[in-house]
Amino acid sequence: MITAMRKHTTIDLDTDLVRQAGEVLGTTKTTDTVHAALADVVRRRLRMEILRLRPGLDLDDLRAMRAHRFAEDPAPYGTEDPA
Repeated sequence: MITAMRKHTTIDLDTDLVRQAGEVLGTTKTTDTVHAALADVVRRRLRMEILRLRPGLDLDDLRAMRAHRFAEDPAPYGTEDPA
């Protein structure tokens, strides 16, 4: 089991900005808002890295990759019973 390291620190935050971010992120506590915002920044960077790996990738490619999630029929892969 991997346990995340925690750091307790004191920082000055713009309380109005924290409130606005909380509304966008659906959080109410400052710590939860900061963690959610940091996670969002990391996810955005990872998405940008995907685009750098394949510069020709566009939104239509992404839609095609996840189209099976919304299809009535199961995905053609990963659904076979290995037994």
